[in-house]
Amino acid sequence: MSDSDSDANAGEQLTVVLPDGSELAVDDGATVEDCAYEIGPGLGSDTVAGKLDGDLVAKEAPAYDGAELEIITEGSDESLRVMRHSASHCLAQAVERLYDEETVKLAIGPPTDEGFYYDFDNLDIDESDLRDLEAEIEEIIAADYEIEREDVSIEEAEERLADEPYKLELLEELADDGQQVTFYKQGEWEDLCAGPHVESTGEIGVVKLLEIAGAYWRGDEENEMQTRIYGTAFEDESDLEDFIERKEEAEKRDHRKIGSEMNLFSIQDVTGPGLPLYHPPGKTVLKELEDFVEDLNQDAGYDYVETPHVFKTDLWHRSGHYENYADDMFIFDVGDDEFGLKPMNCPGHAAIFQDQSWSYRDLPIRYAENGKVYRKEQRGELSGLSRVWAFTIDDGHLFIRPDQIEQEVEEIMDMITDVLETFDLEYEMALATRPEKSVGSDDIWEHAEEQLENVLEKRNLEYEVEEGDGAFYGPKIDFAFEDAIGRAWDGPTVQLDFNMPDRFDLSYVGEDNEEHEPVMIHRALYGSYERFFMMLIEHYEGRFPLWLAPEQVRVLPISDANLGYAHRVANEFDDFRAEVDGRDSTLERKIRAAHDDRVPYQIIVGDNEEEAGNISVRDRFEDQEYDVEIAAFRSHLEGEVDEQRTEPDFLQD
Repeated sequence: MSDSDSDANAGEQLTVVLPDGSELAVDDGATVEDCAYEIGPGLGSDTVAGKLDGDLVAKEAPAYDGAELEIITEGSDESLRVMRHSASHCLAQAVERLYDEETVKLAIGPPTDEGFYYDFDNLDIDESDLRDLEAEIEEIIAADYEIEREDVSIEEAEERLADEPYKLELLEELADDGQQVTFYKQGEWEDLCAGPHVESTGEIGVVKLLEIAGAYWRGDEENEMQTRIYGTAFEDESDLEDFIERKEEAEKRDHRKIGSEMNLFSIQDVTGPGLPLYHPPGKTVLKELEDFVEDLNQDAGYDYVETPHVFKTDLWHRSGHYENYADDMFIFDVGDDEFGLKPMNCPGHAAIFQDQSWSYRDLPIRYAENGKVYRKEQRGELSGLSRVWAFTIDDGHLFIRPDQIEQEVEEIMDMITDVLETFDLEYEMALATRPEKSVGSDDIWEHAEEQLENVLEKRNLEYEVEEGDGAFYGPKIDFAFEDAIGRAWDGPTVQLDFNMPDRFDLSYVGEDNEEHEPVMIHRALYGSYERFFMMLIEHYEGRFPLWLAPEQVRVLPISDANLGYAHRVANEFDDFRAEVDGRDSTLERKIRAAHDDRVPYQIIVGDNEEEAGNISVRDRFEDQEYDVEIAAFRSHLEGEVDEQRTEPDFLQD
């Protein structure tokens, strides 16, 4: 570069946009940290990292003109993520110190929402080795190594990583961009990494290694199975203790464990991964959930339809799923035709609408289906009912006139809030906008997003904007709710779609006798039965409300002499799911068994009850009332079920 070019560039500036909307002019080539110092010296010295257009970057990363800039300082969620990323490097350094560095191969080690992990190949390790690794990590932290960032050329990086095949594979992708790459070094150890990291290992708080698991390289089951070590890190010991307590509570509520204990479902090798089998108790709960939604749909004017599990892929080409979703579909050939298991129900509903002629007077048309769909998740990502290959959506699709958008979206939102409030769930809403991979014009997307925003604003609802998180065919309003231990879950959704009606040439005859294109709305009140069922199992710890419980009442005869009366009492509750425990066992063992089986109510009958013609009632809180009239208890159960109360409350009346 000539001296004149240098002088010219020295005066050039760029502008970044700060979170409050104001603009900051800085010299061209300024880093995130430089920008922070321009705002104020205190902020500059406190800078841990930054965000450029929402992406977390190192404080050494260069800013660019027009970027939205956020400075990350200590104490924020993002700074905790930075520290955890550095903790993952300490884990890898500890592994290479304690195991054969030439044999063990490094893969990736990112931070996660709850901690971090690092994947290794050729690492022979089990849970008993984690304590030694933790001790080595503590030594690395105590040594307070400076974490140095270095920009190197692709060629030099290849030399440094000559013995690391997985890093070289990552490097090949970066080399396609012809850019430099960054290494981070601490003590004798270094890693190819984009960062960001804390300034030294001494800035890492407390680290706890959690478990060892298998993971396929790049999440592809065709690749090698590697050893993944999970860990977490916090600023101080008290935060770690709180996390461990929450983790233990979550493990106690694990739906896979409770599902087995309560005989709700199983996932067996004979069916294949991610394909749950629902046992009678589990199907009982699902049927109650289905009936609840069907009542809401009936009141809202939905007609039920049914579509097949398999369609020719012509349908998926037409809907846009093939080009956007083929990698996640199960696709196979039958003769000369290609078929696919349906990943969504909406194209089938569009085909049903297309099969008839419609007038503007007919709209809105509302279709509902408890439709089974199939998604080809990676085997390593499958987990109980939370991620499966086959799941059922309480799907609804509406075909409406543009002037009906606001009213229909509001009515759907009322249905969703009815569901969430029935289960006493706290929830938040988000407006998800156009993703990078999508179909449709800019004008269509802008109009659709504006319509949903208008509904939220009109109802004065608080919501977040989730940029780029919409469906590929349209924006949506997502509902997220919290369970009993504060975990957030994705749930119901309402999605506006101006694209599929165009792809299927859907139309109705308007008041002007001309053909018009309807608007399509996608909605689900639970999200999917599987994930919602999973959440309910963990939320209630298997102790379902009376109306959902697989077994609602268990009658316990004190002795065999009372068995006949126990059955007569059970017959008085034939409108409920009532069983008699007629085993030759003590009353104490029967009570304990009913409690362990999470039955909401126990009816205890002995000589006194039989002589008086009444019952004793015990609830799951181990409260008991004597001399209860059968008719009075039955009347209470009817009210508790009809009102869908979340807890048994007979003995709290």
